[in-house]
Amino acid sequence: MDAIESIGFRCDARNLELNSYENRVYQVGIEEDTPIVAKFYREGRWSDAQILEEHAFTRELADNEITAIPPMERNGKTLHEYRGFRFSVYERRGGRAPALDDNASLTILGRYIGRIHGVARTRAFKVRPRISIEEFGDNAASFLLEHDFIPRDLRPAYESVALGLLSDLRGALTEPVTTIRLHGDCHMGNVLWRDDMPHFVDFDDARTGPAIQDLWMMLSGDPETQSEQMRHILTGYRDFADFEYAQLKLIEPLRTLRMMYHAAWLARRWDDPAFPRAFPFFNTERYWSDHILELREQWSRLAEPVLTVYD
Repeated sequence: MDAIESIGFRCDARNLELNSYENRVYQVGIEEDTPIVAKFYREGRWSDAQILEEHAFTRELADNEITAIPPMERNGKTLHEYRGFRFSVYERRGGRAPALDDNASLTILGRYIGRIHGVARTRAFKVRPRISIEEFGDNAASFLLEHDFIPRDLRPAYESVALGLLSDLRGALTEPVTTIRLHGDCHMGNVLWRDDMPHFVDFDDARTGPAIQDLWMMLSGDPETQSEQMRHILTGYRDFADFEYAQLKLIEPLRTLRMMYHAAWLARRWDDPAFPRAFPFFNTERYWSDHILELREQWSRLAEPVLTVYD
């Protein structure tokens, strides 16, 4: 509350912690006004320049009447500091998760992501990172193998499957594709559905990468179901942006990297008290055994036919 009041708000002490692990996010009550949402950034993750580049991207989207939620400007700034903590504030927006079993909703989602990517293609990030096998794969596996997380008797199995996967992924991800600015973490927890349209939140993972990164996390089910889902997504997407169908072959490689990165992310944050509370299943022998099995199954999927989408 002291931080929020330092930029000119008057808090009414009605505060609510919201679900967020990488940063700390709160709904903060404001006297005689609508509550706001405050995000306090994890120390050392992003530089000021990287955070401000994300802020500029979301403002650019909002200025183009796209339902992204940019940070509020206070005293001419969107990034603030209080006693060593960097933070930003946002308008509160409500909503529910999109209905992914509804084809019309998928088409609308595709249309809005197409609009985001249409704007994203007009310029490039200068300081925010790219999606890379080095960060999401190599560094993730190295961290887990260099620290005392994986049980000793399971380490050889993890090392074997991880190194084999990375060898195959290196070939799959080195072919040139068009890269653009992305939301970067466009799963349904970051999409609020309201008034028959999606509102996109939490651009904290915005990066440069292939367009398919912002689409594949909406897919679920067997290959036939995913093919039908992607068909409806692309029906809306192509109203506003071109799509390289060759990027469909990146879905499983990107899914694999996300699986590897997620395990390492939990390990890197395990000394944060919020993580053992939120992920009590992590760092058990059962977790690592299941994770290795999932990676093996994912390795098999890399050899399966690429998702087919018919117009």
